[in-house]
Amino acid sequence: MKTLEILAEGRGDYLKVDPDGFREWVRDHKNRALVPKLMSEKEAVEKLVQDGDYIVYECNYLQRGPSALIREVIRQGKKDLWVGAKFTWVSAALLVGAGCASKLDVGFFLFGPVVEQAVREGRVKAYEYSNVVMTNRLMAGAMGLPFLPVRSFGGTDGFNYSGAKLITDPYAGEPITIVPALNPDVALIHVHQADVYGNARIFGTGISHTEAALASRKVIVSTEEIIDTEEIRRDPGRTTIPYYVVDAVVHLPFGAYPGEMQGRYASDIPHVIEVVGATLRGFVEQYLQKWVHSVSSHAEMLEKLVGEQNLEGLKARATIKDGYAP
Repeated sequence: MKTLEILAEGRGDYLKVDPDGFREWVRDHKNRALVPKLMSEKEAVEKLVQDGDYIVYECNYLQRGPSALIREVIRQGKKDLWVGAKFTWVSAALLVGAGCASKLDVGFFLFGPVVEQAVREGRVKAYEYSNVVMTNRLMAGAMGLPFLPVRSFGGTDGFNYSGAKLITDPYAGEPITIVPALNPDVALIHVHQADVYGNARIFGTGISHTEAALASRKVIVSTEEIIDTEEIRRDPGRTTIPYYVVDAVVHLPFGAYPGEMQGRYASDIPHVIEVVGATLRGFVEQYLQKWVHSVSSHAEMLEKLVGEQNLEGLKARATIKDGYAP
């Protein structure tokens, strides 16, 4: 019997790898019946995001990210979250600045003083991966595997602060890096369309939204538009995320604001400058007070702080008018 030889190991913590335990949890908790799951962002976050959870979000605060859901997590004051994200820049700074996150699995470091100070003071631990490695970790979790090999990352500084291992490939005999599977507690994903049961469509480019949904114990989908299930059935090939992995559907038009939503609306440039400036200059607390804590919901934020005329202008600047690529 040939055993794998471990040549080197990263020093970073990582979420317990338990593919069989995850499969058992899915069998016990996921309902495959067509049950309506429509609820408000407040209800979804209260019900499905708990203190201490490992959460993953798809895309980021500036491009089709679940920005409204992230603001609701902050509004509810969730604590001790372990945040796994590839594009961690703005959202990570907001979650850390709000006191919600205590650990970060990051695709790259570009945080500014808020996260850097939290790491220096020991309030936050950061474990470095790469964007592709984080994607492969989610893919392993979605496939029910304990790890996946990657042809990168070994020999880097990031490797030393990760949960990756360098092993001898049992087939070719050469060194290869393996990365631990990731099965988050909660995935936050913003989509173009969904029905009330959770069948969801994303049009245009994406990263690993399907893998994140399949790999996670609980999935909150926010959507620009609620469509009829018959429309889903007429064209099932457009379904990106199947209903049976989704636990909550939240109707949130402009849910990616201030970021862009391909084919729906462009990003709000003045707001982007404001939030990026807040993260880079250490004004996250002031930003959160204005855009999160001064309002009770996403809808109230749009009405009071953005305005219908501005929203119509963002829609007019979208490059694809019908909401999806033909």
